[in-house]
Amino acid sequence: MTLVLTPDQVAAFERDGVLVVDDILSPAALSAIKAEYAALLDTLYSEWHAQGRVPPAGDMDFFEKLSVAYEAGCEWFQPMDISLPGSEIAADTPFHTGPAVFDMLTSPRLLDVVEDLIGPEITSNPIQHVRLKPPARTLRTSETTAHIMATDWHQDRAVALEEGDRTQMVTVWLAITDATLDNGCLQVIPGKPQMYPHCPQRQTSIADGFLDTSKAQPLPVKAGGAVIFHPLTPHGALDNVSDGFRWSFDIRFNVTGQPTGRAHFPDFVARSRATPQTELHDWHTWQDMWHETRATLAPQTHIPIHRWTSDSPACA
Repeated sequence: MTLVLTPDQVAAFERDGVLVVDDILSPAALSAIKAEYAALLDTLYSEWHAQGRVPPAGDMDFFEKLSVAYEAGCEWFQPMDISLPGSEIAADTPFHTGPAVFDMLTSPRLLDVVEDLIGPEITSNPIQHVRLKPPARTLRTSETTAHIMATDWHQDRAVALEEGDRTQMVTVWLAITDATLDNGCLQVIPGKPQMYPHCPQRQTSIADGFLDTSKAQPLPVKAGGAVIFHPLTPHGALDNVSDGFRWSFDIRFNVTGQPTGRAHFPDFVARSRATPQTELHDWHTWQDMWHETRATLAPQTHIPIHRWTSDSPACA
């Protein structure tokens, strides 16, 4: 018996490696996430204003503040991300761990969907990010942050370490605002092929000539819904050609006890039917885990997060 998904949906996921599910996050959960991020941005914006970098906030809304701060050269992505970066980590590298995000990661309905696909022993995988995607026309020509740009074609298994290649895992791409064709929704190539060679260039993406992009399918989804896909399903995201931001999170879950593919970052048991006492329910503990990881890893540069090099034959 499945908990949320129908047998047809599970069969479609097994066949295509991708599934769109509406209404995973409740309106209350969406409001809590937006409020948490609004408070975070208010703090950041006040600091930038005190430094003389941005004008007074006045009656600007969340996205207007993001736009003004971006134009002024203020770095807001990493302070808002829910992970440490994969390159340089310092003792004060910012990141965000708050109760609304933790509640999102442990949402019962979300975990019900994941359980329908990988079983009842579920670990929250630490490969996770927020994506606040501005209109493409406003991006600097020198911009390299993949999480705010159009995302090149890649496979999630490929952008983790090889130790996770046999792990049963799903990615859940959660829409906080509506994701549309105009504002840069995800696109996928259905199916679960072999691992393709990837090249670390502007982004770590599938090498030229290996993918038939004529089979690409865009997947618009309403706020609160999700695109769920297998770690070998090729996917990317379109350019945001709208006048507004597109906001999403991508998070992953794997079967507990299997390698996450990024062992130097902290994971936790989100659900266990066999040993429910191992589940994490305290967001402060989750936050502490990330703070301890930062202290352990800093100062380090070029922490390995995948197995590809730019001098491989596929990248020539």
